[in-house]
Amino acid sequence: MQKLFTIVIADRNPHVRGFLQREMGREGYRIRLAESAQDLLKWVFNHEPIDLIILDPDLPDAIDSHLLSTLQNRMPPVPVIIHTHYSQTLPQPEAGAAFIIVEKGGSSVERLKEVADDILRHPRSSPCQSLETAPSSS
Repeated sequence: MQKLFTIVIADRNPHVRGFLQREMGREGYRIRLAESAQDLLKWVFNHEPIDLIILDPDLPDAIDSHLLSTLQNRMPPVPVIIHTHYSQTLPQPEAGAAFIIVEKGGSSVERLKEVADDILRHPRSSPCQSLETAPSSS
């Protein structure tokens, strides 16, 4: 029996949250939604186990470096896909950080699906992955 993975989608835009919820849900993932950094942190630290976070770092009440640092300090660590228009302005993560950047664009949802599948269904020996910028194919 295959495990049902849980993904938290954190984006300030309700249309983006809904779209990603539908698209990732069709891939067989259990989806939880967060509209602010506070909501995200509640899901990550106070609820059921989380397997992956899809994060737009432009959340209300978020300070990018603090939010990412807080997420990286969770035990066990949770991989993060940063889904943003502004990958060049993100703070550089520390070595060994567990995030991958997927730039928002016309076909970025397909890239999100590929990256999520790779992280969840084909895990590496280490739970953390180094930073990789994964531009959309648009």
